[in-house]
Amino acid sequence: MQNLCVLGATGSIGLSTLDVVRRHPKRYNVVSMSANRSVDSMHKLCLEFMPHTVVMNDEPSAEQLKLKLLSDDIHNIEVIAGEQAIIDIAQSPSSDIVMAAIVGASGLLPTLAAVKADKKVLLANKEALVTSGQIFIDALNASNAQLLPIDSEHNAIFQCLPSAMQNGIGSAHINDSGISKILLTGSGGPFRTLPMDDFDGITPAQACAHPNWDMGRKISVDSATMMNKGLEFIEAKWLFNLAVEDIQVVLHPQSTIHSMVQYNDGSVIAQMGNPDMRTPIAHAMAYPERIESGVEPFDFFNCKSFDFAEADFHRYPNLKLAIDACKKGQSACTALNAANEIAVQAFLDEQIKFTDIAKVNETVMYSLSNETVTTIEQVVALDLLARSEADKIVMELKGT
Repeated sequence: MQNLCVLGATGSIGLSTLDVVRRHPKRYNVVSMSANRSVDSMHKLCLEFMPHTVVMNDEPSAEQLKLKLLSDDIHNIEVIAGEQAIIDIAQSPSSDIVMAAIVGASGLLPTLAAVKADKKVLLANKEALVTSGQIFIDALNASNAQLLPIDSEHNAIFQCLPSAMQNGIGSAHINDSGISKILLTGSGGPFRTLPMDDFDGITPAQACAHPNWDMGRKISVDSATMMNKGLEFIEAKWLFNLAVEDIQVVLHPQSTIHSMVQYNDGSVIAQMGNPDMRTPIAHAMAYPERIESGVEPFDFFNCKSFDFAEADFHRYPNLKLAIDACKKGQSACTALNAANEIAVQAFLDEQIKFTDIAKVNETVMYSLSNETVTTIEQVVALDLLARSEADKIVMELKGT
């Protein structure tokens, strides 16, 4: 029996994780969970999994949850609130595995705390590596933590790597394993064939309607702009110790091949399956074993085709921005991620147009790309500065 802490339990990754746990009650025990403000969802999870500790983002949400649990005559679940409390459960000795599934830069410090506490860390929070890169990898190398990627693309790459690289996350080199290139696949999102003249009129509902994956609203918009693929590009650089030139983005609309590794002898190894996050989650939870995930086997006879194409940077300017940030360095990556979180929320709130997201991101990234970022404190400071700059640009764009 392994004890599990789920950070971001009420999000799509958190719920998928708990579904895998549900299928293996003798193997995993949920001891702690966190959520933003989804009181009703967390209440249901508490009734089912009975964790020792639950953390909500703020005190009002925590108080509401406490009252609900008391009305059910449940007194043995500790309900607390705040950022430090999330960090505390991430590093608590009560857990063996930490699912890091908090969306955005707010997941950085709890994920880093889990690494420093030598946990088995299941990394679904790509922003932790995007915003802190070398700092995060240095902390990993200085610890006894095990880091396993959860993003379907990075988990696919991991599965296609030789064991020497799997055991050397962040430090092993592809040249030592006969690898020539990492092929990072992406569907192209819901607007892959939409005329670009129509992009100004794209609504939040349209952007959140991903053709293959069921994701949260922020990640769905990132997929539509392909910023999600750009952030994954940066994450892949750090996870697998790559140069920018070692990574190639490949559009694959069917989302059947989740990513590939190309070897020097001409071989390409691909990881395939139905687009369901329970596959990479179950793989990482049980690694190096394989367990049932609840995902239906892939039906080759109903797969009509495999299509591939290059990404068009005119259609996906956010992807190019992320690759450029990866080339420029850590400050550009940190600033870009922060600006994007502000811009996407502004779009979801119908304050700016879909095409304005790239405008906000580009302005902030280039204006702050020369800042010094060598400590976690500097990462946090730059993140806040970039958000402030992005807010100003959003205010200017609201009237246009």
